[in-house]
Amino acid sequence: MHHSRLREALLAHYDRHQRDLPWRAESDPYRILVSEVMLQQTRVETVLGYYEAWIERFPTVRALAEASEAEVLKAWEGLGYYRRARYLHRAAMMVCERFQGELPSSAEQLREIPGVGEYTVGAVGSIAFGLQVPAVDGNVRRVLARWFDVAEPSAAWLREVATELVDPDRPGDWNQALMDLGATVCTPRAPRCEVCPVSWVCAARKAGTAEKRPEPKRKRAPRPATFALAVLRSPDAGVLMVRRPQGGLLGGMWALPEVEIEQGERAPLQAVRRLAEGLGVRASSRSWRPLRSVRHRFTHIDATYLPWLLDLRAPSPVSSEPDRRWVDHAERQDLAVPVAQRNILEDL
Repeated sequence: MHHSRLREALLAHYDRHQRDLPWRAESDPYRILVSEVMLQQTRVETVLGYYEAWIERFPTVRALAEASEAEVLKAWEGLGYYRRARYLHRAAMMVCERFQGELPSSAEQLREIPGVGEYTVGAVGSIAFGLQVPAVDGNVRRVLARWFDVAEPSAAWLREVATELVDPDRPGDWNQALMDLGATVCTPRAPRCEVCPVSWVCAARKAGTAEKRPEPKRKRAPRPATFALAVLRSPDAGVLMVRRPQGGLLGGMWALPEVEIEQGERAPLQAVRRLAEGLGVRASSRSWRPLRSVRHRFTHIDATYLPWLLDLRAPSPVSSEPDRRWVDHAERQDLAVPVAQRNILEDL
């Protein structure tokens, strides 16, 4: 493979056809880090709706470090994979504590930052600091697998090949050019080989296996799960919400009290009543009424939420605690609430 010819052709194509993305014009390492963390497991089109609002709210790494977790999760609301937001928050605090508010410029020190893996080290290191390091995301994996006609590229093989190919003079542009090629030309289905600027290097195209490379990863189907929700509404205080445990699904967010319904259990209302009793609220079955069910698919769970509403006649009987509070409609707008449950609350 002629590396210099390949680099020249792909970078020339990138210079002419690169995507117009708000973070492409950035030189601030913090803002580049934000964009790369947002882009993990999320489509570019989705991130476009969040990036500029995030930067406006947290324009510097110090502004993010000084924000509360509740503010951070609220700004991230709807973007999914909330662990990324918590890691980004922790990263900002660490950068301020250990590096005087400036992201370190070495790959070794970038790896010490919470939530920063090999891909992020490569992306931030090459784009922000000009380090000659690769950044292998799903697009790059697909491009390299096709160039070399490899069905199941291993992580070690990908890193070795990607490292060898990085342009020494324009490492950041090279990594972004590879990503753009995979996103716009070398697509998962129906790759546009006829307009590819480096089709001459593609072994899979010559072998007629381009659409088969790489072979799809075997994904475990998300397990179905049903959750009954207690929507307790008080005439004087709004709706009761609880903060979810930090370590679990949607950790740290505010949500309606819930209980998972065991498979085969046919009485979600009874489960909701038991849940409410644990919170100090007793009411007959006739007092509850079902709301519209909501379905939401996570990476590993296909969740169905069955909400039941209880309108309390007297003022709220449940005392507020650090992880439990009564919230009115206006206050809910400032809390980080899971999308599916926000839909339920909007029905009210």
